[in-house]
Order: sequence, then structure tokens, then C-alpha cells
Amino acid sequence: MPPASPRSAPPLPRLIRTLQPHRGEVWLAASCSVLNKLFDLAPPVLIGLAVDVVVQQDTAWLSRFGVTSVPGQLGVLAVLSFVIWSAESLFEYLYGLLWRNLAQTVQHELRLEAYDHLQKLEMAFFEAGSSGRLMAVLNDDINQLERFLDHGANEILQLLTTVLAVGGAMVFLSPGVAGVSFIPIPLILWGSLRFQKRLAPRYATVREQAGDLASRLSNNLGGMLTIKSYTAEGWELERLADQSQAYRLANRRAIRLSAAFVPLIRYAILFAFIAILVIGGLQAWRGTIATGSYAFLVFITQRLLWPLTTLGRTLDDYQRAMASTNRVLDLLATPIAIPSGDRPLPLSQVKGELSFEEVTFAYGGREPLLRHFNLQIPAGSTLGIVGATGSGKSTIVKLLLRLYAIQAGTIRLDGIPIRELRLDDLRRAIGLVSQEVFLFHGTVAENIAYGSFDAPRAAIERAAQLAEASGFIEALPQGYDTVVGERGQRLSGGQRQRIALARAILKNPPVLILDEATAAVDNETEAAIQRSLDLITAERTTLVIAHRLSTVRHADRIVVMEQGRIVESGDHEQLIAADGAYANLWRVQAGLRAGERLSL
Repeated sequence: MPPASPRSAPPLPRLIRTLQPHRGEVWLAASCSVLNKLFDLAPPVLIGLAVDVVVQQDTAWLSRFGVTSVPGQLGVLAVLSFVIWSAESLFEYLYGLLWRNLAQTVQHELRLEAYDHLQKLEMAFFEAGSSGRLMAVLNDDINQLERFLDHGANEILQLLTTVLAVGGAMVFLSPGVAGVSFIPIPLILWGSLRFQKRLAPRYATVREQAGDLASRLSNNLGGMLTIKSYTAEGWELERLADQSQAYRLANRRAIRLSAAFVPLIRYAILFAFIAILVIGGLQAWRGTIATGSYAFLVFITQRLLWPLTTLGRTLDDYQRAMASTNRVLDLLATPIAIPSGDRPLPLSQVKGELSFEEVTFAYGGREPLLRHFNLQIPAGSTLGIVGATGSGKSTIVKLLLRLYAIQAGTIRLDGIPIRELRLDDLRRAIGLVSQEVFLFHGTVAENIAYGSFDAPRAAIERAAQLAEASGFIEALPQGYDTVVGERGQRLSGGQRQRIALARAILKNPPVLILDEATAAVDNETEAAIQRSLDLITAERTTLVIAHRLSTVRHADRIVVMEQGRIVESGDHEQLIAADGAYANLWRVQAGLRAGERLSL
């Protein structure tokens, strides 16, 4: 049988492996928890000794240490009480400090590790899932694990310490009474395991529903403009109510089971307590055990059995934490489909020659979009790519950036297969202005300098001028220091696109890709951008993907794509003269009838 994969392993061993780098802190925190509980169990011993002093007086157990008078023995007990209470308080402070700091550290490191791993996953992973579910893992599930390390681990350790220490003391003093007190423990443990087994899938469902709810909220907040414009507020409220109700019902199923645990356990504990009260009392009455020992047994029995009533809450926290642990560690165990190569690519040495050789690619679960695709792009040239939606234009860009893995063939940059290159070097050499512009919450200047974080202000302003963005930026209330809002919602679509273009210009990459970079700008702005493209594209390889043919008219070469194939190739004049697919597209955009003569 092959070894179990990491994702199939039980959650607790997986969590323990995660804590390995902090094993010293774990051992120190665990030691403080155990010592705190041992000192916490000492007062019943002091009560037993005090009863023994009052009853036996000068023959009490403490007299063996040379203190024979009752005042002297009580003085010793007073000093011991002060020391024990102080030690208990000290170790309670220490374990609280250590466990909480450990929880915060693990939470911080795990969240960063999960996010870092998430950034290395291919785009297909994000398309298959939802951002809301990922947010639930990175936030809620990691927080749940942090809460367990804050309290749950300490409670489990102290419960085990109580059972072992008190059980050992009871066996030493009176094996018969200890045997009676132990009768309910197997029943309690059996019940706990049964509850744990039944709770595990219920809490897994709770976490799944939490992810679905977070996904719904994330989608709705992102689509608020569409919701409002289609007056769908009531509809979305109902859908959210259904999702929230599903989460509520999943929690209710888990709570219904976990809430029944403590009342059932109390009856088992009650039976043991009554038995000890009666049997131990009869033994003390007959002189079989000392009165002080009987008092100790009565008090210590409660310390042994009553904490078991918290086992239900502890198991509840444990199951919630393990369900969250599985989700977080499953994310970390997700394989990276596009690993980085190890060959460095100094930016200063990149010429920008690109080639696609017999490339075959298909999106997950679909027919191949590209089959044996070939394309050569000389260094320093400008290539225009046009075609209908879905013809594969933007796919070429995604494959060049290694956002997806190809099934066959080779893509080269300066003759080097890009799979051999370090991913950060490859992407640093390519500047992309996407059709879907994303701006971060921050200032205009910060968004232009994104990826070129140390760029001086003069360079930022120069990039904005080349992108024909300086005019509207300087008219903003705070100019370059104006906050654009989340996703740049305070700016128009054309303004956002020009800032994205300025960002790529500032990056100054050897390869520049404009994917519908002028789609959201007006004709005047497009003309202005076209004037600056001569400066932008000089001495760099440029790919211009466009629906507007005017954008690619002056490209060195234009390719026309249909269904993942290049059906035409040439410059503007050659393609017009060929009177094929490109000429037909030009007629449509020029408002001419089919067959009507074109002018160059």
C-alpha cells in the first residue's frame, strides 16, 4: 500500500508537524501548564493535613518533621499555602503568556505561509475556487486554530495532569475508594470518543458553510454596482439569508450534539461522588483510613471528576480547530503546478526575442484552444494580434507569463525555454497592461509605482506623461497623492487604464504587452496614447492585442487569429491588399459594406 499523502493524514499529527519549529516554546508552555495544575491540586492536600492536625494533634503527619505543636503545624501549613498559591499564580501567568504568544506566532507564520503558497499557485486554481472561500481559510480558519492554541491545548494538558496526579494519589491512599472513583472514567472517555467521532463531520460541514457564506459576501460586495443597477437588493438579501441559514443550521446540528455531552457526563460523575462519599466515610468511621485522608479524598474526587464536565467544551473546541487545521493545511498541501525554473535571467541582458514552438494548450476540462501553435516575434519588434473574442489572443499572454501550464511544445525568450527561467526574472522582464485593470487602495503615485516601489517621484510623473495620464492626475484634489479607493473605484475606467499603462512604462520592461490597453479610453485619449507609443515601444518587444484595428495599424506585423490558429499575417497594407479576414474586420470598423473597396 502506498504511503498516505499529506492531505489524507489526521489533522492532529499534521498540526504537530507544523509546530515542530516551535517545539522548545511548546515544551516550555506545556511544562508551565502541568506545574500550574499540580500546584492547583495541592490545596485539597493542605485541607487533609489541616484536618489531620486538628484531629491527631501532636501525632499528626507533620509531626514526623519535628513540628509537634498544633500552632507550629498550622504555621507550617500557612507558609506552604502561601508558597503553593504563589507558585500556582506564577505558572498560570507563564503558561498564559507562553501559549498566547505561541498562538499569535503560529497564526502569523501560518497565514503568511498559506498566502505565500497561494501566490505560487496557477491561475486555474483561482478560477476553480472562490475568493470568499480562500478568505475564510486565511482568516477564519487560522483564527480558529489560534483560539485553540490560546486555550484548548492548555485545557487538554491540565485535564490529563489532573487524571494522572489525582488518580495516583487516590490509589496510594485507598485503592478501594480509587477503584470506585474510576468506574465512570471509562464511560466518560467512551462517550467523549463517540461524541468526537460524531462531531468531526458536523464541524467540517460548519467550516464549509462558513466558506460559502464568505464567498457570497465577497461576491456581493464586489458586484454592488450591478446589484443596485438591476434593483436586485431584495433578491441578493434572500440568497444571503439562505446561505446564512445553511450556516446557522450546520452550527445548530453541531451544537445540539455538543450541548448534550455535559449533562450526561454529570450523572456518571454524581454516581462516583456519592459512592466515594459513602464508602470512604464508612472506612474513616471504622478507622481503615485516617480522617484527614478521607477529607482529602472527598475534595480531590471533585477535582478529578468535575473537570471532566469541561471535556465536552474542550472536545468542541478541538473539533472546530481540527476542521480548520485540515482546511489550512490542505491549502498548503495543494501542489504547485507551475514550479519556478532555476536559471537566472538578468534584466539587462534580455533582448526580447519570443517564440512559440508547437504549443498545445487547453483550459481545464475543455478542448485544446491552441494546437501545434507557432509564432516568432523578433526582438525589438511590435506585433499586433487581432481576432474575435475567444480566438486565443489573451491566452498567448497568459502562457508567456506562465500563468498556465502548456500541455505540449515550448515557449522561448531569447532562445531559452521559459520553463527553465526563474519565474520572478521572467515576469520582471515583461510589462503587462491588462484589459481588466486592477488598482490597489492607495494613492495615484503608489499605484503607478506598484512593482517599482523605489521609483523617484520624477520617474512616476514622467511615466504618467507618456501614458497621457498627467493631465487628469494633476486635476485631482490632491494630484498624485489622491487616494483612488478600493479597486480604483473613484476613477473612471479610462483613467484606471492610463494609470495601469503608466505603471508598465515605469517598470521599463524589455517586453511590453498591451492587452486591450486602449479599450476603455475615448478617441481623443486613444490618439494621444498612440502618439506616445512610438516612444514607449522603441527598442523593446511589444505585443499589442486589440479589437480596435487602429491600435495595431502601425505595428511591424499583425497576425489574425481564429479559434486558436493564425489565419493571416503581415503588415496593415499587406493584409488590406489580401482582402481576407483582416480586411473584413477593417470594413466593419470603418462602417463599409461587404465587398466595398478599402483605402489604405
